[in-house]
Amino acid sequence: MPKIEVNKVAEILKKNQVDPAVLRRVVEEMNLAAQSETDEGDKPPPMKKQFVVLVSDPDGKMPKHDFVAWVLQIPENESVVTATERIFRGTYDFNASKKGRLMPAKTVGEAIENVPAKHFKEAEVWVKTKTPVLVLKTDNEIPKDDSKPSRKDRDDD
Repeated sequence: MPKIEVNKVAEILKKNQVDPAVLRRVVEEMNLAAQSETDEGDKPPPMKKQFVVLVSDPDGKMPKHDFVAWVLQIPENESVVTATERIFRGTYDFNASKKGRLMPAKTVGEAIENVPAKHFKEAEVWVKTKTPVLVLKTDNEIPKDDSKPSRKDRDDD
């Protein structure tokens, strides 16, 4: 259904010689209706989310302290070992540019946060998180909830 502005409807009603009192009431009702439609359309801003890298560590080999990581993407048919080499290659290209010579990236963290995506794209690596995210570890086990009867107990009843 096409939408018409309230002002245009008021002009059309004036041209058709509608009583001014009726015209005023109709325009006020249309303004209220339009106001309520825009109020309903207002949505709260979306919740901000963050990336987390969850690492399976069933043997407890990872260190006990917290550390950070970045989320990257590389071509599917390439080895994940090449990811750091790709970061280095993109950083070398950036450092050779005019802006890179003024403010060169000296660490991997600086490179990921400051090097433009076009340099990484040429090296076929895509940075998904420019800021580091905390890494969580898990023993890869779901704990049993002893407060609920197991399925076996329920089947016997």
